[in-house]
Amino acid sequence: MGKHTGMFDGAEIRAVGARIALLAVSVGVLSVVLPVALVSDIPDRGRSDAWIVTLLIMIYGGIRLSVAWVSGRPHLFDFFFWVFGYIFMGLAPTAQIRADAVSTTTPGIDPAFDLPTAGIVALGIGCYEVARAIWMLRQHAHPPQAPGAPRAVSPARAIGLAVVGLGISAFFVAQLGPAAALGSREAAFAAREARWPDPSIRAVMYAAAVYPLLIATGAMTQLRRAAISRASRVAYSAAAVAAAVVLLLIVNPIASARYTFGTVAVALAIFAGAAATRLRARVTMVLAIVAFLFVFPIADAFRTDEVRVNRTSFFGEYLANPDYDAFWQIANSLAYWLDGLVEPARQFLGSILFWVPRTIWPDKPTDTGIVLAEYRGYAFDNLSAPLWAEAMVNGGVIAVVIVFIGLGMVLRAMDVRVVPAFATGGVWAIVGAVLPVYMTILMRGSLLQATGATTVMIACLLLVAGRSGTPGDEGSGDAEFGVGAPVPRDRAGQPPA
Repeated sequence: MGKHTGMFDGAEIRAVGARIALLAVSVGVLSVVLPVALVSDIPDRGRSDAWIVTLLIMIYGGIRLSVAWVSGRPHLFDFFFWVFGYIFMGLAPTAQIRADAVSTTTPGIDPAFDLPTAGIVALGIGCYEVARAIWMLRQHAHPPQAPGAPRAVSPARAIGLAVVGLGISAFFVAQLGPAAALGSREAAFAAREARWPDPSIRAVMYAAAVYPLLIATGAMTQLRRAAISRASRVAYSAAAVAAAVVLLLIVNPIASARYTFGTVAVALAIFAGAAATRLRARVTMVLAIVAFLFVFPIADAFRTDEVRVNRTSFFGEYLANPDYDAFWQIANSLAYWLDGLVEPARQFLGSILFWVPRTIWPDKPTDTGIVLAEYRGYAFDNLSAPLWAEAMVNGGVIAVVIVFIGLGMVLRAMDVRVVPAFATGGVWAIVGAVLPVYMTILMRGSLLQATGATTVMIACLLLVAGRSGTPGDEGSGDAEFGVGAPVPRDRAGQPPA
């Protein structure tokens, strides 16, 4: 017994040592090497000192991302929040401010707004972190009861959703024509715009062609997991593969927005088991970081009729790049608020009531990105509206505080449900595969564009949800405090992987 205990302790010590080494390397790369390289590579043109704040956000974000992936616990909502924060609120604005190379789609921003904008970003992140920490302490103070049976997937409704999803996808392709649906992104977007001129209707139609089939694919993988007979497993596997193939014909890296393709690709990977063990979860999160840092910036080169490969350098990719206009749109929202143009909650109402036709609501709010573009007099109005900007145009700084406090609590609560679901299966496993990465779209905005797809996904998830077992607070404890949810494939008496 003593010998066995000694071997166990030795294995556990080696595992802890390996994690510490991985953490040190990751922090060294994300929070030391990349920030130092950025400051060395991009000379400071003297635009403002706001880059110091965004650099600190980048450094802190690198630490948070490192802790997240090294732990192997797939807290994916929090993870993707920090992927967005690290790149879009840390790395990109730091490079742009130092080089005085603002996004080309948001010109003419007064440098005096840089530091207050960075302060608003930091305020939102701080509120998120404090709220998340308070929620974790609450969970630690109230340890979970024994988890109940997971909420299963209804076979009949899952099959029905798959049939309906295939039908809508076929209708979508028929309306646009195969060439437009499967061609370049420019051709695909032009075809959708011509067929459905109203942006909210167009967003809902595209979401209906993608997300019911995606949720149905996840439902099939869960049904396969729960199937008893070999014939059932084969049938559900075949259905899942067929649905995934059709899905990838519509959502492909050429014709689709990178965020949409990324959502589908990550979801399919997790459906296939990419978060089923700690090792797989680590690999999945590392690959996600690499993809956002190195693949996302260059993926746009091959999605137009003309291939563009004139890339300068790693950090040069972020300079004046419209893909990274998020920070500057927050600056525009700050100016919008200071000019007294905010109508409390008006833009938010427009987002949640996206389904109301303009014939009934003639002055229905438009996309927040468009509102800010028109306010600034920009000719190009297809701009982002990150969550900070959405909060500012709905209620100013107070709204930023409220929104990010709520976000910190909600995302923590969602992660707590999702982590055990990767081990036990059920509807929450589908939620954990689809919604966390889609949250990067919600974070970047605008909310109006993303609300339709979110509504479609939630409706599909509710549709396929079957009966749950004995009610229980599944994994409501805190993993970091050692009192909570099981991590996928943890085994009693085994050291963490």
